[in-house]
Amino acid sequence: MARSGRAGRTAIPGIRAVRVFVTVGTQLPFDRLIAAVDRWAATADADVFAQTGSASYVPEHMAWKRIITGTEANDWIRTADLVVAHAGMGTILTRCETGLPIIVMPRRAELGEHRNEHQSATAKRLAHLPGLTVAENEVELFNQLRGFTPLATTRRMEAVASPMLLAAISEFIAVPRHAAANMNKGTTQ
Repeated sequence: MARSGRAGRTAIPGIRAVRVFVTVGTQLPFDRLIAAVDRWAATADADVFAQTGSASYVPEHMAWKRIITGTEANDWIRTADLVVAHAGMGTILTRCETGLPIIVMPRRAELGEHRNEHQSATAKRLAHLPGLTVAENEVELFNQLRGFTPLATTRRMEAVASPMLLAAISEFIAVPRHAAANMNKGTTQ
C-alpha cells in the first residue's frame, strides 16, 4: 500500500480534509482512472483511498488496496465526501442509495478498457441525476476534482421498491394477458 495523498502537506486547524473513495470495481483494471486521481492527489488537501483492482499502475500519492471487502467499501462510502469511480451500475446504484456525490469516468473500449462502450452509454443516460458528474477524460476528471466542494448529500433513492410500485406490478402480473391487451384497446371481455 502506498502513502496517503496528504503526505507532506499542512492541514488547516479545525478543517477536515476532503475524504475521497476511488473504486474501479472488481472485473477489469482501469489504470487511466487510478493514474489521473493519483496525479490530483499529489497536490490536493484530501484523504484519498483507492480500490485499484488489478491495475498495473501503482499509486504514489494516495492510500490503496487492490481488493477490498464489501464491509471496507461500505465503510469508505459511509465516511467519504466524494466517490470517484468507473461508470459501473453497482457503484452508481450505491451512490443513488446513499446520496453521496460521485464523479464517474467511463471505461472506453477503444482504449482496451472494456469490451464495448456500455459505460459511456450508461454515464450519458444517467448524467442528469443530482450528485452524479461525468468526466469523459483525465483532464475533465482533474478539473472536477479540483473544483469539488463538499455539500450536503443529494436526495437518496430507496434500496427497495416502494409499496405503490410493488402494488402496481402485482396488479399488472395478476391481470391475464388477453385482458390486459384488450384493456389497452379500450375493450374488455
